[in-house]
Amino acid sequence: MADEHTTGSPRTLKTVSRAFDVVRALEELDGARVTELANHLDLSKSVVYNYLSTLRAEKFVVKEEDTYRLSLQFLLVGEYVRYQNILYRIGKPEIEELAEKTGEYAHLATEQHGLGVNLYKVSGEKAVGSDYQVNKLQRADYLHFSATGKAILAHLPKERVEWIVDQYGLPRKTEATITTREELFEELETIRDRGYSLNDEEEIKGLQAIGAPVTNRHGRVLGSISVSGPVRRMKQPEYHERLIESVVNTANVIEVNVNMEESDDDFPTFS
Repeated sequence: MADEHTTGSPRTLKTVSRAFDVVRALEELDGARVTELANHLDLSKSVVYNYLSTLRAEKFVVKEEDTYRLSLQFLLVGEYVRYQNILYRIGKPEIEELAEKTGEYAHLATEQHGLGVNLYKVSGEKAVGSDYQVNKLQRADYLHFSATGKAILAHLPKERVEWIVDQYGLPRKTEATITTREELFEELETIRDRGYSLNDEEEIKGLQAIGAPVTNRHGRVLGSISVSGPVRRMKQPEYHERLIESVVNTANVIEVNVNMEESDDDFPTFS
């Protein structure tokens, strides 16, 4: 499966690209004044001011005294985009039930542009690391060290996985992180054989996660789910097995519900 970045795209509009540079800079800087933003982007203050004025007129930027910030318009757009995703719509109640049942953090994720995007996270009563999990909702991340990410990679076409590795590499997060292609592809084969993925302190030392893919009736991976918790608790044999069963069963329920909704298109319409 080729990505749009590999097929030779049409010429991009520099003004549009620069507008998004301004948006990303405001996010990175958590708001900024014109001079700070101009220095950050290596642009003149007049150019930056013009972009900010345009974004403000379109309601995507607000001004608080001398500081410009991203507006809640992005929240409205984001909620619209998220709800258009069938995995989110159908998976949300199942993830909530999984978090309640296990008491751990439950996650719903997908892949876009070769990175993992967290669609939804729910905290169970025993869950740890809330601040970190909330921050993960606000950014895309690499796929090779998380349980959700590895579950997705294991069910993508090999050429797509190769492209992702070529594009982003395999950065190390902990001593346990997979950092070679050979090790990664061996791990992905293991995941396909056993039906679930593990993040064994590969992202955060002391944290383990169990994941499973969600595919549609055509075999395309839509995303994945996982639960995560402290290693000491997660590695207790009976508890570990119960979590695996819960995660895999939840993924299966989501798959069935997705396939039932998609199959509605097969019914004839009458006039």
